[in-house]
Amino acid sequence: MVEQRNMSNRAWAELLLLGLIWGASFFSIAIALREVGALTSVAHRVGWAAVLLWIVVLWRGHRVPRNAAVWMSFLGMGIFNNVLPFSLMAWGQLHIETGLTSILNAATALFGVLVAAMFLRDERLTMRKAAGTALGFAGVATVIGYGAVAAFDLRSLGQIAVIAGTISYAFASVWGRIRLAELPPEVAAAGMLTCSAIITLPTAWIVDGPLTLALQRETWLSIGYYAGAATAGAYLLYYRILAMAGAGNLMLVTLLIPPVAIALGALFLGETLEGQDLIGFALIALGLVVLDGRALRMVRGAQATSRQRS
Repeated sequence: MVEQRNMSNRAWAELLLLGLIWGASFFSIAIALREVGALTSVAHRVGWAAVLLWIVVLWRGHRVPRNAAVWMSFLGMGIFNNVLPFSLMAWGQLHIETGLTSILNAATALFGVLVAAMFLRDERLTMRKAAGTALGFAGVATVIGYGAVAAFDLRSLGQIAVIAGTISYAFASVWGRIRLAELPPEVAAAGMLTCSAIITLPTAWIVDGPLTLALQRETWLSIGYYAGAATAGAYLLYYRILAMAGAGNLMLVTLLIPPVAIALGALFLGETLEGQDLIGFALIALGLVVLDGRALRMVRGAQATSRQRS
């Protein structure tokens, strides 16, 4: 079952920080994509982040895994958690707004519930989870728009690419729980990013052309941010919050990311979102609140207290 604990002030502060970091990553990726291709942006992201995390692994005295089965697990995790979603979302972001990308990214938790119910015995699909998922998917459908499939233009394909990325994230969460749960988090993250870099570096070279370090200053600043802070640093912060607050509380970060991305896109990129996008996000957020369950428990607790007093 998804674990929920009481949140300390420190856990809340770090959860907000993680939401800010990941929310700003969509903006930094949009800046980098002005000069580099989608796959090249991913190659930079996973490559530099892997280097940084191996430094952390060695500094903390962890052993580098030598078992071939473990590295195959890293490979699978890298494909599901980095190569596919990073590439699909970067390509999608070439055709849709950063804020819209972040809204669709919030569907990760929705698909995560369904995929976990399919493969994990202790994550069955309850009525509450089904209701929350249905609300969230109604929000996704609202954001995409019911005429998007008929139009099937690059904008529609961009949205579909982002959704495909969230599905890949969902499978990654199950893969990681089954195959990598026994490893230190920083080792697992460094291993999967290394395998991701091995895949994306030659692929980006073939698709986007030879990689070059002769990039504009703002491009390097953007790469530095999303590779260093939003990938390597965020993974370490993510697992720190997970240890402090549990998976159920950590899911709340999904609600914090879109407002940050939407605000940065509006302020610095001149982006505007349609009313249906905001309505869709409201439905997704409501679905996530229902999935979380604590709001419903608070209402029931208040009702029980009221009956006792009467």
